[in-house]
Order: sequence, then C-alpha cells, then structure tokens
Amino acid sequence: MLLSNGILIELPFYRWYDRWRMVGLVVLLFAAWSSVFSFGKAMLQIAPPVFLTGARMTLAGVLILGFLLIRRKVSFRLTTKQWVSIGFLALFSIYLTNVLEFWGLQHLSSAKTCFIYSLSPFFAALFSYLHFKEKMTLTKWVGLSIGLVGFIPVLQMQTGSEELFSLAGFLSLPALAVMGAALFSVYGWVLLRLIVKDHEISPLVANGSSMLIGGLFALIHSFFIDSWNPLPVAEGKMGTFAWGIVSMTLLYNLVCYNAYGYMLRKYTATFLSFMGLLSPIFATLAGWALLGEKPSPYIFLSTAIVSIGLWLVYRSELKQGYVKKLS
Repeated sequence: MLLSNGILIELPFYRWYDRWRMVGLVVLLFAAWSSVFSFGKAMLQIAPPVFLTGARMTLAGVLILGFLLIRRKVSFRLTTKQWVSIGFLALFSIYLTNVLEFWGLQHLSSAKTCFIYSLSPFFAALFSYLHFKEKMTLTKWVGLSIGLVGFIPVLQMQTGSEELFSLAGFLSLPALAVMGAALFSVYGWVLLRLIVKDHEISPLVANGSSMLIGGLFALIHSFFIDSWNPLPVAEGKMGTFAWGIVSMTLLYNLVCYNAYGYMLRKYTATFLSFMGLLSPIFATLAGWALLGEKPSPYIFLSTAIVSIGLWLVYRSELKQGYVKKLS
C-alpha cells in the first residue's frame, strides 16, 4: 500500500498474494494440460496417432511462426548450429514424445497415461544432474526411490486392449511407450532450456520451429503407415476432426507449451514436474466426466506415495538453492 509520503508498505495480504500467485498459475497450467489425455483419446476415435500428431504440431508451428513474422518481425537467420539444436528439439520433444504418447493412449485409460507421465521428475532429476550439474543428495535418492515404488500399483492395472500388449510382470508395450514419451518430453525441455540460454534463441522461435519440423516428421511418417484416402480421418468426421485439432492446438500447443516455457524461467524442471503430480487427479476427473472412465483408487494411492517421495526431492532442491523459495 502506498502512503501519501511515497513510502511503500507491504501488507501481509499482498505478501501472501505474491507468494501463491505463481503457484496458482502452475496449478492452473497443469489442470488445463491434463485434460489433453481425455481430449486426445476422444480424437483417436477419429484419426490415428501419428497423423493426429502431425496435423496438430504442423498447425501449431505455422500459427506461432506466422505470428512472429507478421507482428513481431523476429529474425530467423539462425546459424547451422542453432538449426541443428532446433532439429533435435523437434525430434525428441515434438515427434517422438507425441507419437509415443498417443500410441500408448490408444490402449490405456487417460488417467493411467497421465499418471505414467508423472515419471517426468525422475528423468528431470537425472538430466539436471547431467546437464546442469545439480547434485544428487541422499535425501533425493530416498525420495526418488519412494516415488518409484509408488508407480507399481498403477502399472499393475491392465484393462482393455492393454492386456494384448502385456509383457513379463506388470509392464506392457503401451505403458513403456508412454514412459518413453515422458523421457523424451523432459529431455526436450532440457534442450529448450539449453537452446534459449546458450544459443540466445527466443522461446517462441524455438517452440514454433520445432513444432513445425516435428509435425512434418510425423506427417511424412503417417503417409507411409496410414491410409490416406484422401486423409486418414474417419468417414464423415472431417468437421469434428478440424474442430478438435484447432481446439487442441490453441489450448495445449499455444497456451500450455509456451506457459511451461515461461515457468522454466522461474522454477527448475524438477519442481515443475513435481507440481505435475496434480495432473493424474485432474485427468481422472476429466476422463470420468468426458469419457465415462471409472476412477480408480490406485491412482489416488499411487499419487499420494509418489508425492511423498517427490516432496523430499523438492525440499532437497530448496535447501540446495535450485528452487526459489517463496517468501
């Protein structure tokens, strides 16, 4: 509050507001992002996963780059090294991540798919150690071990077509595909962080270029494996497909992707992945409301166990100074 003499006094309410405003935005981000699993599963009834990825990412890339060219006039005169970096970002963060995710989603419930994505903090901790030299303490190892144990109940849930791809034990090919998607997704965010920091490229330029390139990869892949007659879309569903692709692109690619990139400036990838543990809860509710998927108590049990483990990781990062303390 500003007094008449020009002195600024910070009231407790404003301190509380500033403390939780950013956390609230992170929660809202993951609430929106988690609904992509239910939305995506519905779209998979209309189009195959590789084509769905290609159409969505290509459209997103065109929209972002078109905006930059028309309104912001950003230079795209990048060096060969910069383009190579963006190419790797497109391969890992866009193409492999989304193709594996949507293929696995075909055979898993939306809630289970989202929960497996919660492996991200483990991969984030590993990549942060390798790329950014963030130390792994004993507390972190204990937390990660507890978190890994928490995944077992959900992985043992195998229903529907997932059972056709069951492997030894409690694993299945769709579950492994989603694990691979989580791995490549985190690695993609690490690459984005390196590209923005070391190569001095705008996050929007990096995101837009990688989405366009990754989307073209997926469309080429789709051309060889899907039935293009004229497009691999269910008969009579072209209008629904177009509406769905535009909606997914606007919400998830344009809003969520870039909001996550912005959040990376405030927090580490490990902390954001920790907050992402809220996503399975939101995905369970969305799957129940939109797809009629029955909520499983295992999701809530496993989320609680993993949360305990990752809370230890977060506390350790807070003490090490890798996460900014909210004051």
